[in-house]
Order: sequence, then structure tokens, then C-alpha cells
Amino acid sequence: MLVLAIDTSTPAVTAGVVRFDRESDADAPKALATRITVDARAHAEVLTPQILECLAESGHAPADLDAVVVGVGPGPFTGLRVGMATGAAFGDALGIPVHGVCSLDAIAADVSDDRDLLVVTDARRREVYWARYSGGKRVEGPNVVKPSELDPAPSEVIAGSASHVDMFDLPVEPVETPSPVGLVSVAAQALRVGVEPEPMVPLYLRRPDAVELADRRK
Repeated sequence: MLVLAIDTSTPAVTAGVVRFDRESDADAPKALATRITVDARAHAEVLTPQILECLAESGHAPADLDAVVVGVGPGPFTGLRVGMATGAAFGDALGIPVHGVCSLDAIAADVSDDRDLLVVTDARRREVYWARYSGGKRVEGPNVVKPSELDPAPSEVIAGSASHVDMFDLPVEPVETPSPVGLVSVAAQALRVGVEPEPMVPLYLRRPDAVELADRRK
């Protein structure tokens, strides 16, 4: 099957077309085309062009897609909703399922290491989003906290935002943002079974930076 993968939970605007064999557990998802633009202010401008470029590069049209996988965060409000709205629009227009996955899970899926893993990404406000993994499974999080309040133990290795992983005394795996293959890997079981995806729920974990004036006065 052909899957469109999207993530805008970090400053990286990520899109990709991934080939996935739903009949074989041994056949890992394969990226046919990937586009990544690192610009926290460019999500809305570059995401759809990136998707169209990936389709063209892979030799496919939108009608060839069988499913969409979208990172639902955690991430900042504005950027995150761009990716989710775009993924939902493609799914609705094409009549194909849209699966939402935790973006931190997608980073963890790209770490080829059996050690206990801590994933951190930039939450702004001098905070990080984080989750812990053991044996490839999320065992804690996602949550948001100040780096000084996050105990790296018992994690043995860390991945995620380059500007934050060095704050912790752990070996660093060079996976900074969700990849198209990582996103599809997280959704692999649901894609194989063909289950009806649940409605996507964004993992904001806190109120958006922009609030109504009336809310500010409370």
C-alpha cells in the first residue's frame, strides 16, 4: 500500500510517500520520497508543495494513496494543527483513512537500539516534550516539563531535539525529528489490520501560546 506521512510537531516540516506491505511483518516501510524543511514559521506555506513534490518524485498521483499517517504531537498549537488539518483534508478528499500517531513514538521507532530510550523535543517556553521507551514500547509520557525537572534515569540513551539532548548526561542517538518511515512504522499494525482509525486528537499538553484577550484577563 502507498501511504502519505506528515508531521509538523517540530520546527521540521516533514512529508513523505512510503511504500508499506501490509501482508508481511518482515517487510519494513520504505520511503519513496521525502521532503523536510526546518522552519518553525513555514508549516502552512511549504507542507502541501512538499507533499506534491513527493508524489511527483515517487511517480504517483494523490488518487494512488491508500492511507495517510499524521503526527499528532506533542507540539506547539499553530504548527501542529497545520499538519493535522492537511492530512485530514487529503483523507477526506480521497476517501482514505487517516491515522494519527504520537510524534515522539515516531522518533523512537527510528532509533535502532534496544536500550531504554528517552525522547525529548522543543516545547518552547524553556520546556521540553518527553516520553520514555523500553523494548520499543512507550512506558511513560508524553508530557511537558522544564529540562531541569526531568530525571534522565533510568533511560540509557536519548534522541530528539539537537538543542536539548545535550542537556542530559546520556549517549545521543542521531534522530531529531519524526521521519515518514518512523510515522508509518508506528501505525503499521493498524494499517495491516485495516481498522477504522479513531478521530485524531492533537497532543498539545497545555494551552496554546496565543489566547483570547478575555482569557488573558482571567
